[in-house]
Amino acid sequence: MSKDLTPSMSIFERYLTVWVGLCIVGGIALGKVAPGFAKALDGMAISVNGAPIVSIPIAVCLFFMMYPIMVKIDFAEVIRAGRSVKPVGLTLFVNWAIKPFTMYGIALLFLGVLFRGFIGPDAMDLVKMPFGVDLVLGQTYGAGTVVLHEGVNMLEVPLWRSYLAGCILLGIAPCTAMVLVWSYLSEGNDGHTLVMVAINSLTMLILYGVLGGFLLGVGRLPVPWQALLLSITVYVALPLVAGFVSRKWIIARRGEAWFKEKFLHVLTPITILALLITLVLLFSFKGEVILDNPLTILWIAVPLFIQTVLIFALTYGLAKLMKLPYRDAAPSALIGASNHFEVAIATAVMLFGLSSGAALATVVGVLIEVPVMLMLVKVCLSTRHAFAE
Repeated sequence: MSKDLTPSMSIFERYLTVWVGLCIVGGIALGKVAPGFAKALDGMAISVNGAPIVSIPIAVCLFFMMYPIMVKIDFAEVIRAGRSVKPVGLTLFVNWAIKPFTMYGIALLFLGVLFRGFIGPDAMDLVKMPFGVDLVLGQTYGAGTVVLHEGVNMLEVPLWRSYLAGCILLGIAPCTAMVLVWSYLSEGNDGHTLVMVAINSLTMLILYGVLGGFLLGVGRLPVPWQALLLSITVYVALPLVAGFVSRKWIIARRGEAWFKEKFLHVLTPITILALLITLVLLFSFKGEVILDNPLTILWIAVPLFIQTVLIFALTYGLAKLMKLPYRDAAPSALIGASNHFEVAIATAVMLFGLSSGAALATVVGVLIEVPVMLMLVKVCLSTRHAFAE
């Protein structure tokens, strides 16, 4: 008997796609009613050398998205993960040696070739100037040109390339907290899933900036290495340290049972609420783009959907060839298929701006994640007989 998909999740997780849809509508409506609201919030930023690097409201929201993920990590489990070399090795190989490059190739094919005419071959997007780069008006940088917009120097880049950047940031951000839900629903090995969440979070500290900078450079987009490293520090390292320290302190003071049954239970709705607030801000600023071309969401969603299914099928198939038990095969495939969209959103907003096409592309990743992953959970449950238990 397979598990019922709906009672296992909270109302926030169960209807996340609905909430995201409401945020899209609410954000667009807010942008119409109060068009200056998102711009004013985006203006509340920490600047370095005159360049706004960290949006304070977004940073606060994203910290509360990331912290609950990090506080769940038991570092003792990371050490014990070495005993399960095959599933851990498979997950790391797919996540870091295959997934970023297939995402780049698929997104480039669809956004840069097949859908380019629909997006607008001459459509342009304004993104933030790269941190630490001093450019003058009219100067080119990658595929962009420096222009003056509302008194601020910005880079004008092709819109499809901006969408490509968002897809790249999703492709190099594997495994979210929600993958623990997918593993549970598929009756997978929860211990392996938690270990891979931990290992991927740690690996991101090293490889996220390297792969992000490389692939953004290949795509002829701005490669702000300093900002990439800063985004990892703010959105990964900071909540990771906060999670590690607070986890130890809370367990020492209140015990592990209270930590898991009370503390973590409270954090889940806070995480989703922070995500939804961020989405309202994003869509309030991108409302005009969506209203002018409502098919924009579809153009971005198609390559993301294909990438998700491809990586799942590849990992699931390799797990079968490696003769992994179903309990390890299912979460390995689901981890590879899912994205750490919190980090992707954070980095896109930080590098390219709240109003950029890159930020919109990462939000589309959130929009399709839940229904697609639930579909893949059902695939796992219906094929578990093909694996050893």
